[in-house]
Amino acid sequence: MKTRFILIQTSHAGNVGAAARAMKTMGFGDLVLVAPRWANVLRREETIQRASGALDVLENARIVETLDEALDGISHLCATAMTPRDFGPPTRSPREHFAWLLQQRRTGMDAAPEPSPLADLALEGAAPVVPSASAEEGDGAAGPAGGETGVAFLFGSERFGMANEDVYRCHVALSIPTNPGFGSLNLGAAIQVIAYEWRLALGGFPVRDATPAPSRADAAQVAGMLAHWERALVDIGFLDPAAPKKLMPRLNQLFNRAQPTPEEIHILRGVAKAMSEAAQAKR
Repeated sequence: MKTRFILIQTSHAGNVGAAARAMKTMGFGDLVLVAPRWANVLRREETIQRASGALDVLENARIVETLDEALDGISHLCATAMTPRDFGPPTRSPREHFAWLLQQRRTGMDAAPEPSPLADLALEGAAPVVPSASAEEGDGAAGPAGGETGVAFLFGSERFGMANEDVYRCHVALSIPTNPGFGSLNLGAAIQVIAYEWRLALGGFPVRDATPAPSRADAAQVAGMLAHWERALVDIGFLDPAAPKKLMPRLNQLFNRAQPTPEEIHILRGVAKAMSEAAQAKR
C-alpha cells in the first residue's frame, strides 16, 4: 500500500531531517511538506545533519502549498492529533487501527469483516480523496481488495499541532499511548513510532544478528580437549584413574550442551595445560 508522510507547516528544519531518518529506517521514502517555514528547508544544513544519511528521502521529498496537493493517490488519511476535539474522526492507537485497516484490505470493503472493537470506525465524516490513475509498486502498491490506494500520515506544526479542518477530513486520529502524566513527543520521535508501527503491521523486517553466528567445534576437537582435561585432572589429583566413575562422560555432556567454538576449545586446552604444569611444579 502506498505510504506517505505529510508534514504540515513544519517550523524547525531539523525535524524535517529527523523525519527523513525515521522514515528511511522503516523503509519508507514518500515525504511531502505542506507550506514549511523555510522554502529551502530540504537543503538547509540542519536538515541534512539530522537526516543522518537519509539524503535520498530528502532528494525525493516534495514541497507543496496546500494539503490538497499532498494527497494525490491517497485514499486513507490518518491524523496525528493529541488535543481533543469537540467532534471528528474516532481516536485509535496506531496498532489497533493498522490491524483493522489491513484486515479491511484483505477482506475487501464489500466483504463483511469479522466483528471487532473497531467496527464503529466507518470512515465517515472524511472528505473524499480522488485517487490517481496509477499506483506505485512496493510501498505504493494498491491492494487487490479493500479499495485503498494509499495511506497518509499527517503531522501538524510543532507549535500548533494540526488545524481542526485538517483533522476533520481524516478517517482516524492516531494517538500514541504515552504516560498519562507526560505525553509530549518530539515530531521526529512521533514519526518514528508511527513508521515503526506501520512497518510492523505490514510484516516488519527480520532482526539481524549484531555478530556473525559462531562456528561450533566438531566432535573430534571436543574429544581431544576432554582427553587433555582428563590427564590434567589426574595430574592435580581431582580424578582417580582407578575409579573414574562417570566424571568424564558427564563433562562430555556438559561441553556438548555448551557447544564450544574452536577458540573456546583452545582456551580450555590452555587451562588444562596450566593445571598440569602447576601440578608438576609442586612435585
